[in-house]
Amino acid sequence: MVTNQSQHISQQFEKELQDIRSQVLAMGGLVEQQVQNAMEALVNGDADLARSVISGDDEINKLEVSIDEDCIQIIAKRQPTASDLRLVTGILKTITDLERIGDESVRIARMALNLSEKDRPKKNYRELSNLGNHVRGMLRDALDAFARFDVDTALRTAREDREVDAEYESILRQLITYMMEDPRAVTRVLDMMWSARSLERIGDHAHNVCEHVIYLVEGKDVRHLSVEKMEKVIKGEQD
Repeated sequence: MVTNQSQHISQQFEKELQDIRSQVLAMGGLVEQQVQNAMEALVNGDADLARSVISGDDEINKLEVSIDEDCIQIIAKRQPTASDLRLVTGILKTITDLERIGDESVRIARMALNLSEKDRPKKNYRELSNLGNHVRGMLRDALDAFARFDVDTALRTAREDREVDAEYESILRQLITYMMEDPRAVTRVLDMMWSARSLERIGDHAHNVCEHVIYLVEGKDVRHLSVEKMEKVIKGEQD
């Protein structure tokens, strides 16, 4: 009787954890769509799409609050230990980064509104579009690593953050040069710089999600470490 009851409670707990994981992935899907729509709005000068990104942020915020409350309820009722506790705390950290990616998407959408009213450059924001595709790929892979508890994918994705940083710095140099050559374009270039900055920050948050995956799978805190040091920590080679 006691064994059956314990098994029933365990099954309920497992279902609750699975439900929360599903909610996180749903939130991740919405956030990824927000990034895509914000970039399409910017590149295509689509003011209506930009406004939909701005208004869509409420749904992401509500999801964060809902998942947060569910996690707190699990901690209070179930008092999880070991890997289950790591999963709950990892989820809490992950949804914070996802919400902030949503915020950066809104910032890009606001810049897209500004840029939609200005003359478009000959390259039609090609560099920003390339950077946007890169960070979207990082976000997609980070969410895939979370869905499958895949440390190898998390490490590979985290490594890409350096490439994103290099692309971002290259774009800044180009934009500063362009601004110096044509002072009339200062306002537009500043909006482009802020958009590039938001994309770089999205890459940072995707990197953070990868760190959370490593923590919840391996139980090792790899925040603030280089990817090389992350690999050593995971292999137990830490000095």
